[in-house]
Amino acid sequence: MLLPALLLVLWGAPARCLEENGAFTFDGDIRLFTVANNTVYVATEETLYQLSHDLTLVHSHTQRGILTGSFQTNTAHFSRVSEKDKENATFRVNILLPFVENKTVISCGVIECGYCEVLDLNNISDVKYMEHVPVGPPWHNSSSVGLLVNVERVTNTETYILAATERRKDMSTKTSCPDPDAVSIHSTNNKQSGGIFSAVGYSPKPKITSTGSVEFVDGFQLNSIIYLLSNVPSSDKSNKVRLIWLQGRDSKTQTLASLRGATLSISDGGGGSRLISSSVIPGGPPVLWSGVFSVDGGPTNTELLLFDISPDLTGATDGDPDFCSICPVKTKLVPKTLKPKTVLFRQSYMTSVLAVRHKAWMVFFIGTGDGQLIKLAVDKNYETTCPRVLYRASDDRQLFPKMHLDQVDLKHVYMPFKNQMMRVPVSKCSTYTSVQDCWSAQDPYCVWCSSKRRCIFEDECPDSDWISIPDDSQQKMVSYSVVKEDTGQITLNIQTHLTGGQKALDNFACQFSSTATKPCSTESRPQFPRCSCTLSSSTLPAEGLGVTVKIRLGETTLSEDLKLSNCSDIRGPPSSVLCRQCIKAGCGWSSNGCSWANQGLGNDGVCQKMESMMNFSKPQISSIAPSVVSFYGRNHAVLSGSNLRDVTRVRIQEDMDCTPKESPVWNNTGVSLTFHIPSADNKGVVQVCVVLQDGSCHGSAKINYRSSPSCTNITPRSSWASGTRKITLTGSHLEFVEGVVHSHALQEVKPPRNSSYQHLTYETPAAEKGNSTSTVSLKVANETLSCSTTISYYPDPEFTAFTAIKTGADVRITIQKKVDKLELSPAEVLVWGVQDGKRYPCITEVEETSEDLIICEIKNTSGTKFQELKIQFGDKQVTLAGKSSFLPYLLLFVILLVVLIIVVVVIVCRSQQKKLTDRMNKRMEDLELDIRNDIRQGFVDLQTEKTDLMENVGAIPFLDYKHFASRIFFSQNESLMTSCIKDIGQDAVKVKLDECCQGLSRLIQDQLFLTSMVHALEEQKSFTINDKCTLASLLTVALHNKLSYLTEVMEALLRALMQQNSNAQPKLLLRRTESTVEKLLTNWMSICLYGFLRESVGQHLFLMVSALTQQTAKGPVDCVTEKALYTLSEDWLLWQAQDFSSLKLKVLFAVGSDGEVSEPLEVNALSCDSIEQVKEKILSAFKAKFGFPYNSPLRDVRIEYERDGVFFPLEEVDASSEVIGEVTMLNTLKHYKVPDGATIKVLSKKTHPPLSPQGSLKDDENFSGKYFHLIDPDVEEDPKKNPERKKLKLKEVHLTKLLSTKVAVHSFVENLFRSIWGTPPSRAPPAVKYFFDFLDTQADNMKITDPDVLHIWKTNSLPLRYWVNILKNPQFVFDMEKTPQLESCLSVIAQAFMDSFSLSETQLGKHAPTNKLLYARDIPQFKQEVKAYYKQIRDQSPITHSEFKEFLQEESKKHENEFNEAVALRELYKFLQRYFTEIKEKLDQNGAPPELTEQLHHVKNLFDGLKSCSWN
Repeated sequence: MLLPALLLVLWGAPARCLEENGAFTFDGDIRLFTVANNTVYVATEETLYQLSHDLTLVHSHTQRGILTGSFQTNTAHFSRVSEKDKENATFRVNILLPFVENKTVISCGVIECGYCEVLDLNNISDVKYMEHVPVGPPWHNSSSVGLLVNVERVTNTETYILAATERRKDMSTKTSCPDPDAVSIHSTNNKQSGGIFSAVGYSPKPKITSTGSVEFVDGFQLNSIIYLLSNVPSSDKSNKVRLIWLQGRDSKTQTLASLRGATLSISDGGGGSRLISSSVIPGGPPVLWSGVFSVDGGPTNTELLLFDISPDLTGATDGDPDFCSICPVKTKLVPKTLKPKTVLFRQSYMTSVLAVRHKAWMVFFIGTGDGQLIKLAVDKNYETTCPRVLYRASDDRQLFPKMHLDQVDLKHVYMPFKNQMMRVPVSKCSTYTSVQDCWSAQDPYCVWCSSKRRCIFEDECPDSDWISIPDDSQQKMVSYSVVKEDTGQITLNIQTHLTGGQKALDNFACQFSSTATKPCSTESRPQFPRCSCTLSSSTLPAEGLGVTVKIRLGETTLSEDLKLSNCSDIRGPPSSVLCRQCIKAGCGWSSNGCSWANQGLGNDGVCQKMESMMNFSKPQISSIAPSVVSFYGRNHAVLSGSNLRDVTRVRIQEDMDCTPKESPVWNNTGVSLTFHIPSADNKGVVQVCVVLQDGSCHGSAKINYRSSPSCTNITPRSSWASGTRKITLTGSHLEFVEGVVHSHALQEVKPPRNSSYQHLTYETPAAEKGNSTSTVSLKVANETLSCSTTISYYPDPEFTAFTAIKTGADVRITIQKKVDKLELSPAEVLVWGVQDGKRYPCITEVEETSEDLIICEIKNTSGTKFQELKIQFGDKQVTLAGKSSFLPYLLLFVILLVVLIIVVVVIVCRSQQKKLTDRMNKRMEDLELDIRNDIRQGFVDLQTEKTDLMENVGAIPFLDYKHFASRIFFSQNESLMTSCIKDIGQDAVKVKLDECCQGLSRLIQDQLFLTSMVHALEEQKSFTINDKCTLASLLTVALHNKLSYLTEVMEALLRALMQQNSNAQPKLLLRRTESTVEKLLTNWMSICLYGFLRESVGQHLFLMVSALTQQTAKGPVDCVTEKALYTLSEDWLLWQAQDFSSLKLKVLFAVGSDGEVSEPLEVNALSCDSIEQVKEKILSAFKAKFGFPYNSPLRDVRIEYERDGVFFPLEEVDASSEVIGEVTMLNTLKHYKVPDGATIKVLSKKTHPPLSPQGSLKDDENFSGKYFHLIDPDVEEDPKKNPERKKLKLKEVHLTKLLSTKVAVHSFVENLFRSIWGTPPSRAPPAVKYFFDFLDTQADNMKITDPDVLHIWKTNSLPLRYWVNILKNPQFVFDMEKTPQLESCLSVIAQAFMDSFSLSETQLGKHAPTNKLLYARDIPQFKQEVKAYYKQIRDQSPITHSEFKEFLQEESKKHENEFNEAVALRELYKFLQRYFTEIKEKLDQNGAPPELTEQLHHVKNLFDGLKSCSWN
């Protein structure tokens, strides 16, 4: 059943989608909606929806189906069908109640008669129970109220459905369905009386009947009292708003029999008022309730009122004049009349209200019929703040009468429209950017959070350092008064109107300052919310005293600049202006004038009273045109009245006490003036008065803000290019449009010719050249609103010929025109016939006009020969002449001319095609020649290149042991690499560990503990591979002085690992570093083989690396991409390199600062080298010759080139650099035209600073994007500029360079490999022999007979785990840098090294990778040598346990005290602390003795006490 709904969602049906603005649009009008926990349930005409709290669709349940049988015969059966199938009935829901305690949703309504279902609360598609039973109204369209009520019994509390049904005298079921009672109570389960949905109770049947018509509006239960609110029409066509109280007790019958009532009256005589929407205010007692009332019964004049509806249970029951439980009523009582406590809000078209309580405030969310959601905050004294518009629709969409709060976050309101639901935030706190704005919003939801420096919700502030508005409504955040005591002392009192978090209130302070002197003689201790200052002087200066008050609450500081004056000095004739000046100065106003604050009144009310009593010629307002505008306002409005001469501004103020808006005036004639009506935040009626120069406001008028204009259709949808076609727009509120604008002519505003609510007519502007469509927008005040339609522009209509035929006294004219898309109507075309200079109007005939003909008649004319026609469309008039006899000849000439042009074009095209073919053939020949030359040159280079690489490279820069070992141990963690090494000078110092580290050291020397700890950590999912490697290396450092014990632990862990892999894939053992012991093995090999590496392999490794570096330097290297012509890796091959030549440079080094130079040094370079590369080669040659580096680093060196006795600076980039697009080419020696044998001078930037200093370009983050060297950028360039660079280059032609590089370094590679698998003097290193014997033993123990498995184990443990790491990372062994180019070559050699140990035979073809092909011939020989190496180790006499232990002790002693053991132990403790519980559980599983567990706890207590290991 859900499949069609799900498909419709997936297909993106517009009826069921969550839109970008957070609105959910339904496939029909909303009938009911309700909220439970985190779910929203919505019933539309044909579908029931279940949405998550953020309005995401969870389930939808169709209400369409097939009804069989009959309700009257109890054979009715309803079954749902899919949305595409035929149906004969729809279940329309009238009551929708989530029964959370029962985890169900009760849904009741109408199919033929009554029908109810019980649905799963979490999946409404799951129907738990269904029954054809009447609950609520039997009509499809009837206002009813349904709610779940709790009835308290002696032993338990029962939950029932209370249904209140609308009753009207003219209402008929038009069926044989039973007539419902006004109020009935139904069971919710079969255990209750009568069974589920039954209204039966104890005899008689419980019910409430209405004596007349009744419309129920709302119902709810508080504690045990049930409240029902309704409209009851009277016989005199007036209306009563009735409240019913019921007590939920004992039974259904007793509950309904407890009927008591009251009448809600909004005025003394107001019988016409009507309740529209209601909401009870949480909290109490008393029970406060708010209702939206229509004052006169209509939709326009509405008020929000506040009532106290606390139940009066003292009177008799069941004596109400409008309702009865036992009818007829014996004694009718006059119901109690309740009066409103206050009118909260007046606004037109209010439709719904939701009341919530937040802190001490009541907050009302008010929906309107013109699509607004308004928030109104009310304090405990029922004073209201300025209403805020949370949402404003551009059109007049009416809100549903009921709204709910999001129960998940309590920060959103569900706002339902006709077929749409929106989720709107309850506040816009984040829009207020300062503490003043946050306070001025008067929003109880918002606080100013000091730590975040933002206005946010209180629960979003991480601490209690926040401030907000007080519990009552205030106009100012800080107020003050100036008081003069009898002693003459003047006191300044400061009052803050705030609340705050505890941290803010605990840090309350005030500081008073003045520019002249210290203003205060004494300052009383601030007591929130007040502080005061006794002024130093008993008199104030005549010009006033400026005082700055800084108020601190937590981290928030408020500052107020005050101007204090002698209150008695504010004199003058008593007026409202003088009164306001007095109050503003912090003084009080009395009947005698301005006085000190303690001697008069200090509020604006006294000034307003004085203003009303003054008698002068006040300005009066008689009218404003227009007085109804959109919420965008209106320009150039005219206000008329009398005595307007002194008016300076027009003030526009809402009904509530909000900040008014003022607009300046002009064209003031005394009886009229012009002003702009500003835009408004909300729709509704506002008050208007005019402001005089003294700030007083007089007169009264109203402006009605309505929705903005919108257009839905446009006819016709096209215009001719010359413009002025009359267009009609259709939409709403079009009377507010001041102009129409087209997108192609934004400056040309077309005024409406006429407009009304739904229609507007205007003339189109002319089309721009090349524009075919234009978007239409409406100009409203200062806003431009886009229409949803566009206008297409077509060429002006073209009229070709006409004929005139005499028909009686009239002449019938037929005008021929070209067919177009303009769809001209006869009314848009005016035609005149011209005869002898006179015009005769031609009247068009609608019936006979077509796309290519316009027929019109000239009435009562004698002549038929008209020389021409005048045709007008829009403002354009064209002349159509009669037929000419020259037309056939002209036509023939045009045809001959077209034929001639075609012949010429064909001849020219053939000639151009022949030239193009010749050019293409020549280009192909050139390309073929270039490729041939490149292939031949590659062959020549391969056969003639010299491989004279220097073998004398000087002293080998070996790293000492501790730096070598730390780079192996912590290759991924540089901080641990440095912290675990002792500084120079500390190596020989034996440092005693403190107690906590000693305890941990003893603990890890217990093998049971250490293996249990490793296994416990590796079982944790949060223990990553990096953590395993770090653990292994920390253990290696901590146990470096006890290598024998470390070896035993490693063997134990390896045996455990082998047991894990024995049943799966034994060949995969030790292949990757996925366990602690695998990294431990790498570290162990590094320690044990360091001597062998240093003595036997190191020299060959360094020679091979030096040979690769020298060979790479012989050819071009691209400075940007690091690609080189001479390399072993195809991916790093510089096959795009252009021609280059070798240069020998004479290099002079500047000595001192007086221009002296050294003896010349010969340096080899290439013409294509960049300036940076030349510097590198110079410094490298210097170091090779003298054995020590140059005294300045590369970035501090600059070079100059001597030409004609003058030295010119050589820069990477200068003004002469070549630029392609936005990419700059790095300068080369060829660019500067440096010849062979040229003289170069080297200077230090420190002693010889350049004129234009230039840093290293490689420091630029976008170096590779801004610059290029030898590889051209991917930018279009004129091929004529650099033809040699535009030659076709093929990568495959240059693959011979890989081979020449391999040949050049091959002897070094062979020597290196054989130094590794050679065994001088016929003995392998002790560690290799010992470990290979260990592997042999384990294979025997595990009954592994396959020799390949053993070969793979040995290969994975030694070559793969140790030697490949050394081959690919020579910087671990030597003090050197590894360039990307060197790294690529070493990867190829390492791959060949590992292929030599492989057992598989690889078949290589032409598509095989080049790194495999390079050493394809050498690998078989290497494999034979490897097999002999393994056999020689196997045949070698075994090393005894004591011999190997002695070897390990010697290795430990050699490097004693080189590592910081305490750091390693501290880091190890972090793992122990993080996984303490898991380690302890593993020890218990492994049967560890209690002493070991106690020792573990002891170590933990030591570390927890000290927090960190420290030195004694």
